[in-house]
Amino acid sequence: MEIPQHHKQTVIPHIMLDGAAAAIEFYAEAFGAVELFRLEGDAGRIAHAEIGIHGSTLMLGDVDVPFSTPDQGGTPVALHVYVPDVDGLTATAVSSGAELLRAPADMPYGARQSMLRDPFGHVWIFLTPIAAA
Repeated sequence: MEIPQHHKQTVIPHIMLDGAAAAIEFYAEAFGAVELFRLEGDAGRIAHAEIGIHGSTLMLGDVDVPFSTPDQGGTPVALHVYVPDVDGLTATAVSSGAELLRAPADMPYGARQSMLRDPFGHVWIFLTPIAAA
């Protein structure tokens, strides 16, 4: 599987919030957003969605660990980056001082993914495309 064209050569913001479905509706009405992808979670929550806004991609979903909303005293933002070797990058990042939140694992949507927190508190999600499960 190849990196989707709209994910190449970019850092993709990923926001977590309470009410992701309502946010998608708002962004569609207010900004002309188009829903590109949705992965439903439990109890009608959105585990992950992607929307396009005038050529840019935004990832979003309902808040879950290790995220929290600003009113909960945390950060609702992660940064996604597709890389050629998620395992190698994860090992290098951890040896450089990043906190491993989720070890590299094959995901059902066709990516091998890890999650790290940098020493400044930002959450990073690194992915390498693989064949979908």
